[in-house]
Amino acid sequence: MPRPLRIDQAGGLYHVLNRGNYKEWIFETEGAKEAFERTLFEACERAGWVLHAYCIMSNHYHLALETPDGNLSEGMRWLQSVFAARFNRFRKESGHLFQGRFKSLAVEDEDHLSWLCHYIHLNPLRAGLCTAARLAEYRWSSLWYLDQPRNRPAALRVDVALRGAGNLRDRPADRRSYLDYLRWLQTDEPARKDMLFEKMSKGWVIGGAEFRQQVAGQAESRRAIAELSYQEAKEARAEVWEATLVKCMRVLRKKETQIATTPKAADWKVGIAALLKQRKMAPNGWLARRLGMGHESGVSRYVVEALRGDREEALATYQRLDAKVKD
Repeated sequence: MPRPLRIDQAGGLYHVLNRGNYKEWIFETEGAKEAFERTLFEACERAGWVLHAYCIMSNHYHLALETPDGNLSEGMRWLQSVFAARFNRFRKESGHLFQGRFKSLAVEDEDHLSWLCHYIHLNPLRAGLCTAARLAEYRWSSLWYLDQPRNRPAALRVDVALRGAGNLRDRPADRRSYLDYLRWLQTDEPARKDMLFEKMSKGWVIGGAEFRQQVAGQAESRRAIAELSYQEAKEARAEVWEATLVKCMRVLRKKETQIATTPKAADWKVGIAALLKQRKMAPNGWLARRLGMGHESGVSRYVVEALRGDREEALATYQRLDAKVKD
């Protein structure tokens, strides 16, 4: 089974989720939910995490985490292993509880993190476990602690979620306004689409194109891409190719608009294609579409001709890029 992408960094923001092995209902009982919640709070304290939102469902969980010390993998390993040991000891069972290690999606910034908090808080409502009027009464969610500031665990922070709902503050009137905001959000499909709700649990990044390219360009990300599912890996590699293309264009002082206004076999295009093929294994089809180079068979021919010296200017461009473009 493919491993989820792992990007441990100081100050990282993540959507972390996992399911029961074979989608079993590991949190079916109130006792199991309570035990996981308690273990989660312990993990946050041990790892120094900031917990911005969480929700425990019957067979899976969602966490919105901030890792000041860049120890996501270490902390998650402790959380899941300790809970599994406690669960199995209580049930007098053995074996794996979770479906793989865990999945983590890197989150770009506070805006995207607040959207993630809303998404997590609305989980019980989407699953039909409560009504909109009683959303805050779902016991196994960070939303349950919203109006109980004195009972909140030390790691749990609600300020990002509140600010993301119209600069609300942690005070009674604004907490009520946040609940109204969530109820409105559940009825407004365009707003949820703008907040990337459909992508919150898919892929490997929650953020814009520039952030996706930045994450894909990190060395640890490139090593992990091979462990993703086919579709996720395809998206990740495309971000790597795009990030390298942007660097090439910058070195050559070319603008995006010039792609459509220059010939398909322009030397600078062939030079870029050669670098992307040699260094990043970018496919001909993607290069043909992205650089406006006609049919993909033409891309292959142009690059071969350049590398063997038949296209001197294209070869010189490739060599210049190879020397100046850093990974």
